[in-house]
Amino acid sequence: MRARSHAVLAASVVLALAAGPLAAPAFAAPPAPASRFADQRGPAEEALRAAIAGLPNQYATAALVRVGTTGGDWHGSAGVRDLARGRPAHPDARFRAGSVTKVVTAATVLRLAAQDEIDLDAPVQGYLPDLFTPDFEQPISVRHLLNHTSGLKPGDGLGDDFAELYAHRYDTLTPQQVAASAIAKGPEDFVPGTRQQYLNINYTILGLLIEKVTGRSYASEATRLVLRPAGMHHTYFPGTDPRIRGPLNRGYQAVEGPDGTTRLIDVTEWNQADRWAAGDMISTTADLERLLTKLFRGKIVPQPELEEMFTTPAGVTGATMSAGLEYQEADGQVFWGKSGGRYGYNAFIGGTRDLSRTLVCAVNSTDAKGTGRNPVVDAITAAALR
Repeated sequence: MRARSHAVLAASVVLALAAGPLAAPAFAAPPAPASRFADQRGPAEEALRAAIAGLPNQYATAALVRVGTTGGDWHGSAGVRDLARGRPAHPDARFRAGSVTKVVTAATVLRLAAQDEIDLDAPVQGYLPDLFTPDFEQPISVRHLLNHTSGLKPGDGLGDDFAELYAHRYDTLTPQQVAASAIAKGPEDFVPGTRQQYLNINYTILGLLIEKVTGRSYASEATRLVLRPAGMHHTYFPGTDPRIRGPLNRGYQAVEGPDGTTRLIDVTEWNQADRWAAGDMISTTADLERLLTKLFRGKIVPQPELEEMFTTPAGVTGATMSAGLEYQEADGQVFWGKSGGRYGYNAFIGGTRDLSRTLVCAVNSTDAKGTGRNPVVDAITAAALR
């Protein structure tokens, strides 16, 4: 890959991790050229080691990285488990995967579609009649939820800023309450299928759909249909438990005080039940790498349903999101992935569709929900795509 093209793609992927979905040209099915990574011998190990050297710093306290190429793999970790004692970061630590959970939710829905338990073209109002009011006259299909073209309004949370949310970090807001609050705000912001707007509510309702059609909990079905087939033995859904069970690297949020100084607040413990099917999964980099590779190889979601994960909605200007994934393109190279962020933790999984280059990383960012660029994430992504 030429130096300029590499820089553009690296910046695109970094922005996706740091700030969410990006606008890009609309494609009903983005091109899948032969990978420009195929001829490379292996990961740029020196650059990867340099990318995570010097942690902890003001931007992150720890980082876990896994890069896969046709010529070999590279795994690395840096930073500390906790600031108080300064022990080296645990390389197999569990962390909050945030919106990477959506990949699992989408795959669960698509598995159920493959088993004829869910019709992707059917209105979700028919599956969940007790949730939707008669005001929702425009049909919202399951596919609209999967690719964020439903037009639904966001659900309520437990606060509008970090201070308010942190004060309620041990409180429980159920997915049912979140969904009901979104529906109470009235019909869609736009006609379903005409625009793409990334919102957690789409996947919260998909979680309710999974429970309705199976009669079992979201966690049990996602585990049965995705986690177990992927071999994700260290991944789980915590529900209302605020802890991260097992080995972990603690998460921190930088908070500016009245005097202008910044301090780091431990945000490791947090009840995030309201994120649920949209973002409340705890995992490891090894497990997420297994998910990425087995998913892309068709070992979890069968064809033709798998194509939903690599197809953006036709006729929607600027659409970059498919079912559970989003793509970035530069110089003809397409990189599919998903980012996630919860306070104290950023996560990313992605790769070329042929898996000639993959990246899985978890960064204990000190401003994980911020909109700015994180230099540690910048450096990791740039090194991974060399």
